[in-house]
Amino acid sequence: MRNKNVSFRKISSIKTKLIVVLCSILALTILGCWLTNQLFLPMYYQHSKISTLSASFRKINHIVKNDSEQQGNPSDSGLSEKSINTLDSLTENGSMNAYLFRINDYFGMLQYTFCYPSADSLSNVQKQNVRDKTMDYVIGLVNGYVEGKSRELIKGNDKYQVFKSYDERIGSYYLELFGRIDSGDFVYISTNYQSMKESVAVSNRFLAYIGVIAVLISGIILFMIGNSFTKPIVYLTDIATRMSQLDFEAKYPVTTEDEIGRLGNSINMLSERLEETISELKSANNELQKDIENKIQIDEMRKDFLSNVSHELKTPIALIQGYAEGLHDNINDDSESREFYCDVIIDEANKMNKMVKKLLTLNQIEFGKNQINFERFDIVQVIRSVIQSASLLADQKDAEIYMEETEPVYVWADEYMVEEIVTNYISNAINHVDGEKRIRVTLEMREKVVRIRVFNTGKQIPEDELDKIWIKFYKVDKARTRAYGGSGIGLSIVKAIVDAMNQQCGVKNCHDGVEFWFDLDRQSH
Repeated sequence: MRNKNVSFRKISSIKTKLIVVLCSILALTILGCWLTNQLFLPMYYQHSKISTLSASFRKINHIVKNDSEQQGNPSDSGLSEKSINTLDSLTENGSMNAYLFRINDYFGMLQYTFCYPSADSLSNVQKQNVRDKTMDYVIGLVNGYVEGKSRELIKGNDKYQVFKSYDERIGSYYLELFGRIDSGDFVYISTNYQSMKESVAVSNRFLAYIGVIAVLISGIILFMIGNSFTKPIVYLTDIATRMSQLDFEAKYPVTTEDEIGRLGNSINMLSERLEETISELKSANNELQKDIENKIQIDEMRKDFLSNVSHELKTPIALIQGYAEGLHDNINDDSESREFYCDVIIDEANKMNKMVKKLLTLNQIEFGKNQINFERFDIVQVIRSVIQSASLLADQKDAEIYMEETEPVYVWADEYMVEEIVTNYISNAINHVDGEKRIRVTLEMREKVVRIRVFNTGKQIPEDELDKIWIKFYKVDKARTRAYGGSGIGLSIVKAIVDAMNQQCGVKNCHDGVEFWFDLDRQSH
């Protein structure tokens, strides 16, 4: 079925139609010329010959009349040398035989006297032939012309008649004119009619050969130059097809101001307008989808938020309340105990303050209130800045933080939020480092992204809890987390930031520790 469609498209192409139409017009034109020659050329040729015979008769009459009026050196035939030369030119140019003669009645017999050509220049056979052909005409002047199977009257008046006759001896048709000029002499003019038919046949055959060759050559030329006409249309069709598939990258190069050029310009404008409209629709649809998702999630997030906050604040509030009541009831009167109670209350209050701030930050990111500002910056410089800031905490735990990369690595992201991710990863590594107490930061160049890895030696995370550590307030080791003041929100903030930038993050256990990672774009989109 596909092959049939391809074949149909080839037959229906504009180039093929152009070749077929133009070759058909050329063939019909040649056929029309051939039919015109075949049907009308004989009639036209006959009319032309009759006109030539009539004009020759009038000219002979004029020559003889002028010759008789002017003085000259007449020849034996009664015509001047000049008139004879004129008549010679007339017969040669007209491809005909002309005879000028007188007829006298000599005791009941008709006697011919040839004036042109002269009697001396004609043989007896020629003279007899003229007598045989004209005798019927002479008799017909008296008795009237009677058409027979070998003679057909075509034109006639009171001075001459034109016949189409057939010579059975040689099997040929002739046009013959017989008439009487003003001087009383007779004129007989004949021209071969058969040669005209042969000329028409030869002309038609030649025209047919030329027509076939012309159609073939025209088809080849049209095929060669057809691409210049159809290539822009094929290109425009391809652009329209790509537009139907929402691909608006292709544009038509407008180089002419003709109809195709204007069409290409219109398609370019349509493509740009469609791209803008679809982009606007996608943006609007994306915003609508986000609004719907936010409305669906907002209740669940509010419930989770209140439940988690109330759970996390329960312990510090209970501690603050207990130590405050102890101070109020003067359980220990010594100043050292009171100072300890106050330190505990202040420490728990600071923990609650930090947790609330982190919760607010996480809430803003998850609800999309923090605008992501993409910019190009050096991630190596950001990481070194965070490492320098965390060096004091690392020294307190006798941990070593190092990064091998020194050359700048540029990424596209929100620099402030990326710094928040790195800070959480480094802080998490410092809080959980153990064993050799090494923290290593590495960068891996991938096709389109940079993968930043933060590894720390120490205890591995249980495999069944690797996916849960990104959940808010989830703690693998609750006692240890409580010891360093962790709230279980840091990794949730990392996950929220990475999702907001449409990137990926993760964690995996290594043979001597744990490695956290996240990706950033190396190029703009």
